[in-house]
Amino acid sequence: MNPHDLALLDAAREGDADSVRSALAAGADTEARDAHRRTPLLLASLGDHVPAAEVLVAAGADADAQDDREDSAWLATGVTGSVAMLRTLLPARPDLKVRNRFGGIALIPASERGHVDYVRALLDETDIDVDHVNRLGWTALLEAVILGDGGRAHQEIVELLLAAGATPGLPDAEGVTALEHAERRGFTVIAGLLRAANGERS
Repeated sequence: MNPHDLALLDAAREGDADSVRSALAAGADTEARDAHRRTPLLLASLGDHVPAAEVLVAAGADADAQDDREDSAWLATGVTGSVAMLRTLLPARPDLKVRNRFGGIALIPASERGHVDYVRALLDETDIDVDHVNRLGWTALLEAVILGDGGRAHQEIVELLLAAGATPGLPDAEGVTALEHAERRGFTVIAGLLRAANGERS
């Protein structure tokens, strides 16, 4: 590998914005790949290294380039829940429909992991598809209930998704709705929110 590309990948991984800038000035490729096909911007995103990512975005780095696990810098923000990185990457015009290895978009892992501020920002600042269905047959709403813990963070995420127009009665691949999952798991507050969204009385 070109030594300048290697220096860029290392600098992005470490979050050293000055070294990122120097490597680019020396001719490093913004789309250089490491052994797992991760780009400098993906490495910066995974580490939540915002200043390094800002330099890369200004240099035209691709927020959608995917590695050997189908992760991209943009998709990584849904996993880390970094609102700062989300906003850093928006000027790179990420494709909101890019899918991870589970067929999901950034909103789904964020909802599962309870990243309230990130979900709020994503819904407020983009036109991401709130009802996108992944390969498991799950939407962000279903994933927040099925894989969440029913606590305050997941309650807030359910509220945010419903306020953004998520379809409350959309079932999973087995025909089970978010409300049915919530009831089975004893998530009383979430079940109440879903009943209200369905126009039912609690």
